[in-house]
Amino acid sequence: MPSLVDASKSSLLTLEIVFNLKVRDVMATNLITAARVDTMRHIQNLMKEHRISGVPIAENGRLFGLVSVDNILRALDFGFIGDTAEGRMTRNLIVLEDNMPLSFAMTWFERYRVGRFPVLDKDEKLVGIVTSGDVMSKILFEMNSAVNKLEEGGEQQAAAASQSNTGGRYFREFRIKKFDFETGGTASSEIRRVLKERGYNPKLIRRAAIASYELEINLVAHSDGGRLSCIIDDDRIEITAKDSGPGIPDVEQAMVEGFSTATDWIRSLGFGAGLGLPNVKRASDTFDIRSQMGLGTIVKSIINLTDSE
Repeated sequence: MPSLVDASKSSLLTLEIVFNLKVRDVMATNLITAARVDTMRHIQNLMKEHRISGVPIAENGRLFGLVSVDNILRALDFGFIGDTAEGRMTRNLIVLEDNMPLSFAMTWFERYRVGRFPVLDKDEKLVGIVTSGDVMSKILFEMNSAVNKLEEGGEQQAAAASQSNTGGRYFREFRIKKFDFETGGTASSEIRRVLKERGYNPKLIRRAAIASYELEINLVAHSDGGRLSCIIDDDRIEITAKDSGPGIPDVEQAMVEGFSTATDWIRSLGFGAGLGLPNVKRASDTFDIRSQMGLGTIVKSIINLTDSE
């Protein structure tokens, strides 16, 4: 019997997992730290004892710097292994916030090619550290869990779907505000909840969740605000995003993976990677986009319910 999650569907599964995870979900919280007055030799011994490659220099939750293996090797080579961390640690650190989307951390690992990022909370206190290995381990764990659930309950879910997904026509419209990242994702979560309650195939729910989430975040990040609507009929799910501006100058270019007009501020929040519209199209059976400069954009995603995976 073939797996319910084949290679062609695995990218959608990965996207759904990444959407649902924050940096705090993957970071290590059992931190080994050192103080500014501790010697590089002491920190070297901490690394050996705990088999780690970086030690944050923090006091009372405040992060001052970080000592990495490279710092230790340099201290050994140049003879200042007895110096305190105060004068030898790396001070100009790139940090993550614990409530940032995991996708942001993945982007920064690719961009900066570092082994780890300290993680701060909203009060700027050190609460964790995350490595690229932590990210991959968490994603693989979540993927394995999702695949096992699908394969163990696939037949039962399909039978339940045939009996329970006849709840009648559903329509819901959500107002989406510009730059409202705090509640971004609320509409797509509600759409997903309704589909689950109606017992639809998990693969189909995943596709609808991805399409609605990407369209919702596009409204938040790139438009002057707008509306996201969802219609569930007997034969399809129709998700439409409509905004009142500013419009897309080049729709064809906007559909190229990696192309983005997001500002540095939006990117710093973990959005604007240039994958939104391509992801929507990939998740859809029918995809349509129309845009006029100064007037706005309408994007429609249709997912067929009949014979759909």
